[in-house]
Parts: sequence; structure tokens; C-alpha cells
Amino acid sequence: MAAKHVKPDFSQSQVSEIVKRLFRLTASKVHSLPSYDDQNFYVASTEGGEYVLKIMNSEDSKNTALIEMQTYAMTFLHQNGLPAQTAVPTTSGQLMSVEEMDCGYGCQKYLVRLLTYLPGATICKVPLTPQILYETGKTAAKMDIILNKMEHPQLSVLQRENFIWSLSNMALLEPYVHLLDGDPLQEVVTSVIHHHKISVNPQRTNFRKCINHGDFNDLNVLVQPDENDGYRISGILDFGDMNDGYYIHELAITLMYMMIEHPEPVQVGGPVLAGWESVLPLNEAEKDCLYLLVLSRFCQSLLLARHSVSLHPENAEYLTITSKRGVFIVRQLWELGKEQVEKVWFQTAAQFSDSK
Repeated sequence: MAAKHVKPDFSQSQVSEIVKRLFRLTASKVHSLPSYDDQNFYVASTEGGEYVLKIMNSEDSKNTALIEMQTYAMTFLHQNGLPAQTAVPTTSGQLMSVEEMDCGYGCQKYLVRLLTYLPGATICKVPLTPQILYETGKTAAKMDIILNKMEHPQLSVLQRENFIWSLSNMALLEPYVHLLDGDPLQEVVTSVIHHHKISVNPQRTNFRKCINHGDFNDLNVLVQPDENDGYRISGILDFGDMNDGYYIHELAITLMYMMIEHPEPVQVGGPVLAGWESVLPLNEAEKDCLYLLVLSRFCQSLLLARHSVSLHPENAEYLTITSKRGVFIVRQLWELGKEQVEKVWFQTAAQFSDSK
């Protein structure tokens, strides 16, 4: 999470100048896109291409090895048949450039990349039918299997020991629980963190390790209409949360964000799980921990959104998209309980798989 003073604040005219200077492209259209910590701009050029200019916050810009790894992962997925963006080289052949700029907090360095533009609408804009949920689970599993085959000299940078968005690091949320003082939700969040510690942590040795995208959410998955009056996945965005993790973490994250967008959140689990298990069946420890891992991701999202809003009140609408509905779903999941929720998820997944 970026502190207040590290988020970039480039203007559209500055973006046009960067695109011209670094890539020899003339911007005919520029507009900003949503972002949590960074700045993203849609750029159309008079030469005919469409792009996204991504300007990293100044804190993350210091870690060029991590950004290089993320950029490589996108290319690797693209080469292996999944719809990921790729970076456009500068005129000097570099995939990223460092720009110095005063965004109101003194001159700081920001890492800039020009990425290919992927067509489609974010998945939150279309009806979440069982079929598109199945495809989402299937794509998430395929993605992690491909990412786990990567070979790169900087691979070790993905071992992000104190990364607060990793589901292995739930204890790092404890200093933020006070943000819920006076809110009945605080008791649930505290309980989830505790149960994660006593029920999930001891079973982690039985989870299968992999590299996680880490943020397969409703704004990072693009879809386009298919020939059967449904939708297909046309894009995977935002690799900023990539980390060395576990397959079950990716499934929990995917499940949680799809629940946010569905009128009957608990029903999402079956088709997503069926899609995932069509590629990678879960082992017993992973099955046993899925419920708590989904709740854990909700807690991460709720607490860290509240923290970010205190730093960036101007960005509150984007930052609280998940948390507004998330509060309702967390309560529902917690009140239903592990046994009841798992029954819905696993029985529906089995029925869905049988019908395939």
C-alpha cells in the first residue's frame, strides 16, 4: 500500500509528452483509468495503436527487479496463450523508464511502462452466469500453473516476506483492527484472524506452492461476448500483487472477488470451484481451509481499504468498491458457518462438473 506522498499525480499533457518522448507516439486521446496505488492512463495514438501508460508509485518504483519480474510474467502468460498485456519497448529498447517529477511532495522517481491495451469490459459489468464463473475459476488455475513454470534470474524477488496482501501474513493486519473500533464487524474480523492462526497456519505445509497473481479481482478480469450469447475472458490485468504463495490462495482470492459482484454470493463458490478443479483438484488440507481463506481475504480488503481511504480520501469511491458490499457478505458467511457454506460450494461444484 502506498503512503499518501508516494502516489503519482501526472497530468494528461505530461502523459502525452512522455509517450511522445519515450515511444515516438503521438497521443490523440488520453484519459485516466482506476488505480489503487499507481496511475493508469488509456492512450490512443494517431499512429493507430491503443495502450495503457502505467506510472508506478514512487515507493514501488524503487524495486525495479520486482517490476521487471512482473513485466516478464505478463509476457510469459501471453506467450503461453493467456490474454495478458505486454510491455512496449522505448525507442532505446527498454521495457521501463524512470521519470523524475514533483507531484507536490518534492522531486521523486516514478517507473513508467507502456502496455498493450486489451479490449473488453471488466467482469463486474456483465451478468455473472455459472458459465463465466466456471471459466474464471478455470483461467485462474491455468494462470498459476503457467506462472509456476517461469524461469527468471529475478524469481526470488517474489518471496515478499512481509507483503501485507499475502494470505500467509494475516497477522500483519492486527495493527489495523482498531480502524473498526465501534463497528460490530470488528468482532468478526478479530475472530477470522484468530481462526486463521490456529486452523490455517498449521495446515500450510500441506498446501501446494506456486506463484500467485494475487489480485484476480472483478476489476482485473476483462470479458468479451462469445459466439454463444455468453462471455469469454479477454484480459488479465495488474500483476502488482504477484508473490510466492499457494494455489489455494489464488482460488480463495478469485472466489472472494466474484462473490462481491453476485446477487447471491454464496452460490458463486460452486461454479468457480468446479472450473478450478477441472484443471487442478484440491487436496484435503486445501479444501478444509478454503472457507477461512475466503473470509481472510475479505478481512484484508475491508481493513486495508479503510486505511487507504484515510490516506487518499479523494480516491474513496474506488478504494471502497469491495468493502461496501463486502461487509454484508462477511457477516453472511460468518453467520452461515463453515459447514453450511462448504456444503453449498462443494455439492454445487460436483453437480456442475457432472453436467459438463
